[in-house]
Amino acid sequence: MRFDGKRILVTGGISGIGAATTRRFLEDGARVAVLDIDQARVDEFVSGESAGDQLIGVAANVSDSGSASAAVEQVVQRFGGLDVLINNAGVGGVGKAGDVSDEDWRKVMGVDLDGVFLMARAALPHLMESQGNIVNTASISGLYGDFAMVAYDTAKGAVVNFTRATAVDYGHDGVRVNAVAPGPVRTPILEEALANEEISATYAERIPLGRTSEPEEIASAITFLASDDASFITGVTLPVDGGLTSWSAQPNISVGLST
Repeated sequence: MRFDGKRILVTGGISGIGAATTRRFLEDGARVAVLDIDQARVDEFVSGESAGDQLIGVAANVSDSGSASAAVEQVVQRFGGLDVLINNAGVGGVGKAGDVSDEDWRKVMGVDLDGVFLMARAALPHLMESQGNIVNTASISGLYGDFAMVAYDTAKGAVVNFTRATAVDYGHDGVRVNAVAPGPVRTPILEEALANEEISATYAERIPLGRTSEPEEIASAITFLASDDASFITGVTLPVDGGLTSWSAQPNISVGLST
């Protein structure tokens, strides 16, 4: 029960890595607010978990300043404060710099980067009060380059440095800020890709552990960084990738499918 009584907000908390993280926090005794842009999906997830007043749902657009601020205030009012923010909401994007439209570029930046900043800005006053922390979901795509994923790679690279900068700025206020950088994770999108034998063989060959990860394995890393077990860790981006980034020359296998 590492999080007994802790008050936690998980953006993108109703599917994939976010849902696995939400469930892990609930198992460890936390009160969790899940955030997604779709109210109906939020309500369906919350009712399906049967977690009582341990779990609440919030509908908000993390890329909109007013919506992000209102969501944080709603959670703080319901829980009486905030101890942990998990910035997990994200979208993918495919295309080279010469091909990406203004609309597609802004969509990826709006959710994957602006959303991290806006949610953190709204939460920081409450986290300073509780001596809490932030964990951002970056990606190994933010540590290396992928083919034809320029917007996604750029946004995730910025999240890595946002994590460092914010850790430096708020360490003396007692707030830790870290990130995880998932490699390929078994989500519905990736499962579809792995149906192709050539793609599946490429993953098995190039990932040192010989497989992709499960969302629960990323959730374990997120909850570790959010816990008191990581009390002297801040400004870190932790790759959770089966050893993929240990290669001397980073092999590209569409790692952006992790989100």
